[in-house]
Amino acid sequence: MTFQIAPHSVIDGCRSCGGRNLVEVLDLGTTPLADRLLSEDTLDEPEYTCPLSVAFCPDCTLMQIRETVDPVILFGNDYPYYSSVSPALLKHFSASTDEVMSRRQLDGDSLVIEIASNDGYLLKNYLAQGVPVLGVDPADGPATKAIERGIDTRIEFFTEEYAETLARNGCMADVLHANNVLAHVADTNGFVSGIAAILKDDGEAVIECPYLKPLIDECEFDTIYHQHLCYFSVTSLDALFRRHGLYLNRVVFTPIHGGSLRLFVEKQDRPDSSVRDVLAAEKESGMTSATYYKAFADRVRELGASLRQLLDGIHGRGETVAGYGAAAKGCTLMSFVGIDDNDLGYIADMSAFKQGKYMTGNHLPIVAPERIFDDMPDYVMILPWNFAEEIIEQQSDYRQSGGRFIIPVPEPRVV
Repeated sequence: MTFQIAPHSVIDGCRSCGGRNLVEVLDLGTTPLADRLLSEDTLDEPEYTCPLSVAFCPDCTLMQIRETVDPVILFGNDYPYYSSVSPALLKHFSASTDEVMSRRQLDGDSLVIEIASNDGYLLKNYLAQGVPVLGVDPADGPATKAIERGIDTRIEFFTEEYAETLARNGCMADVLHANNVLAHVADTNGFVSGIAAILKDDGEAVIECPYLKPLIDECEFDTIYHQHLCYFSVTSLDALFRRHGLYLNRVVFTPIHGGSLRLFVEKQDRPDSSVRDVLAAEKESGMTSATYYKAFADRVRELGASLRQLLDGIHGRGETVAGYGAAAKGCTLMSFVGIDDNDLGYIADMSAFKQGKYMTGNHLPIVAPERIFDDMPDYVMILPWNFAEEIIEQQSDYRQSGGRFIIPVPEPRVV
């Protein structure tokens, strides 16, 4: 296998406020690009890699990676993430849409817009209740699946310019959803300005993103990869929204993806106690200072060494390990720890789109989950550990037959 550095730029100022006082937090070395799965035909072609380093802005408290890879490379036609594959994710967002629909009394005269609408996993809930919807997503595969489901979807990158085009055409949102996308965009300010452009004056943006605090506290370093440019605290988000005439008025913590924020954003400045309390808590905990992040890199290295020792011990006893979940976070984890086909026989995944392909970097084959019970490896390492409970339940036959699971984060453990 041969590797080449992906086309990318390196920031010298904060992605949010432009401050030039960035403080280095963690250097993960040069890693493969996550979610660029290989086919049999492309195994021998050069693969993209890119440096991956994390910095903290003491001016606005945003943690971010310095490298920006061309988004066409990251999110193009072969982008393999389909939200509907996860029952837990579908349940999570179904509950979210039910709450919004009920509270805002949406009807056939309303419009719900979702940015990064993927395969229609969320908008279908509104459509089923007769509420008009519009999805925007640049990935041809998932977006086409949404269109097949009857969901009006524009296959476009959401930018400030495209938002202005939608607004000129009368596409103004009563409710705008943006789940796990704000961290993915290089033009952070342009993206938020675009949200303001298509949100009605009395509209509400409901935005979800992973929360920085559990990432640091629980050593969730594998959620750092090139698609995730920013890692948000509520303090950094509040400053970002205010810069564009938007206001964070309510925040809800959710356990999804290892700990996330659900943000309720409007054009009126009326924060409730949930926002005031978390802003005060972040300041009190030290999250607004660079010193909070200094021990993080040491803990990441300790986790990597511990996982390496666990795997070496297993193989030293002649036991076998398979992986579960061809997730983007698994790419960071395996690259950092040096996990390859000497450690895992293969990676099982429920997504039919991923089955038959290979992970980038180590070329581990991706197979159907049924393979695990057929082979009965001694251990299964769960790469998307944030869905460990769901995966262990799916693999109940394997577990009841004596199989064991390795959960690598926040510290390697066997269950």
